[in-house]
Amino acid sequence: MTEKNTSGRGQRDLRVRVKTAKGRKLSSTLWLERQLNDPYVVRAKKEGYRGRAAYKISELDDKFGFLKPGARVVDLGCAPGGWCQVAVARVNALGERSGKQGTVLGVDLQEVEPISGAEIHQLDFLSDDADAKVKEWLGGSADVVMSDMAAASSGHKGTDHLRIIALCEAAAEFAFDVLEEGGTFVAKVLAGGAENELQLILKKNFTKVANVKPPASRSDSSEKFVVAMGFRGRRA
Repeated sequence: MTEKNTSGRGQRDLRVRVKTAKGRKLSSTLWLERQLNDPYVVRAKKEGYRGRAAYKISELDDKFGFLKPGARVVDLGCAPGGWCQVAVARVNALGERSGKQGTVLGVDLQEVEPISGAEIHQLDFLSDDADAKVKEWLGGSADVVMSDMAAASSGHKGTDHLRIIALCEAAAEFAFDVLEEGGTFVAKVLAGGAENELQLILKKNFTKVANVKPPASRSDSSEKFVVAMGFRGRRA
């Protein structure tokens, strides 16, 4: 009995506790503690990914298989670069494996550290000429458009939801313009109802639309991902 109790205490002690530092808010301390105890964060550091989000796109691709060798991928809102890292490996952007070699183009409002095998640009995707610039960098059509874009939090859940849906709609419009027929669009959204119009638009333009919450997405988060496959072709 004593041995069992000691073991239990030992397991509980494995959790990292963070003391509240002077000048640090309690919310920041709790966030830091959660990060240090998040198995996906620990795994990302061990495997060389830039964040736990890498496992979200990995799990989505494991399920739907859109990052094929040779695919041309655009990653909108790519910072810090985890999605690009996964895409580079899966589409064979470095040409390290036999078969077709793909390309990965990443865009973000923030500056992103270079990623081997990916072309990264700093750009505000909502600026007037953003679409034209991305298409110029792409130099043709794409097989996959991914968006993990998120607006800065306002602290108001409804406002934040509308902002991220607006970003998702902008990404979708870009996808309609650059995707090859049969292409795939993947984007992060927040559950909340305002995405219904986006769903209708996607269903008109793709043969299959799925809404998924991958295991790597925290259970207490309202985020989910829409995966639209089988692009019907450019609209007139």
